[in-house]
Amino acid sequence: MPSSDIISSSEKLAKQKLTIAFAESATAGRLAAEFSLTPFAGEVLCGGIVCYNVCIKKDVLGVSDELINKYTPESAEVTEALAVQLSQIMPADIHIAVTGLTKPGGSETPEKPVGSMFIHIRHKARDYRDYNVFDGSPESIVLQTANRVAQLLLDII
Repeated sequence: MPSSDIISSSEKLAKQKLTIAFAESATAGRLAAEFSLTPFAGEVLCGGIVCYNVCIKKDVLGVSDELINKYTPESAEVTEALAVQLSQIMPADIHIAVTGLTKPGGSETPEKPVGSMFIHIRHKARDYRDYNVFDGSPESIVLQTANRVAQLLLDII
C-alpha cells in the first residue's frame, strides 16, 4: 500500500492534469510501482526505466562515460543527466531520476555513505535537486526515498 504522501501527491498531480515518468537506479522500479498502486495511477503515471546497471544508464539513457567516470554512477550529476535524457525519450510533464546507495558495494565513501540517495526532478524547464542520507535496510531506504519524492512533488506542484 502506498504511503499517504504518495497517494496525496498522485491525487494532486491528477487534479492538475500532470503526468510523471521515472528513471530509477537504486529504487529499481519501486517508485513507479508505488505510484501505480494509487487510485490516480492511470491519470498520472506514464512509465519508467530501471537503470540499475551502469550499462543501461549509458546505452539506453545516453549518459556519457566521462560523466559516470568523473562523478560515479551514484551522484547528483549522473542523476541530473538521467532526468534530462529521460525527458528526451519519454513524454511526461515531470521527469524524475533517482540514484543512490542502498547497500555496500557501490561507490560509497565517508562523504557519500550507504543510504545516500540522489533525486532530480524536472518540471516546466526547472530542475530540483535533493540529497538525503537515509538509515535502515535497503527496502527501508528505498521506501524513504519514495516518500521523499512524493513530498518534493507536493512542494513543487
